[in-house]
Amino acid sequence: MTSRVTKPAKAPFVPDERPRLVYSTDGEHVVQSKGRPSPPSRSAKSAKSANSRPPSAPPDDGFVRIRREKSGRGGKTVTTITGLPGTDTDRDAILKVLKQHCGAGGTREGATLEIQGDHRDRVEAHLVALGHRVKRAGG
Repeated sequence: MTSRVTKPAKAPFVPDERPRLVYSTDGEHVVQSKGRPSPPSRSAKSAKSANSRPPSAPPDDGFVRIRREKSGRGGKTVTTITGLPGTDTDRDAILKVLKQHCGAGGTREGATLEIQGDHRDRVEAHLVALGHRVKRAGG
């Protein structure tokens, strides 16, 4: 006698009362169905992970501040310059001159100029020669 193994019958598909979202390119504009809490938005996650104190704007007292920063850059040193007067076009021109003077790369992020490496002495001397009032900030 041969015994025949039978597979249990599959249950018929019954759609869920509350369909769940699998994928969406819509970002934060996803409407979740009733009964399920919506996942926290990306901005809420970043706000929790950010420092508890609000970001402070550099003081507008007429001084150009030069500081050396390493945090958040993978251990790389960057010289940041804040408080430069003028428009973005003026800041771009000064950035280009400073990068050539220091022999390094750099970028402008908003009103802050960033030069790769620790070039505080060179930047300070050049900005004083251009007629700016300069202060070293930070440690």
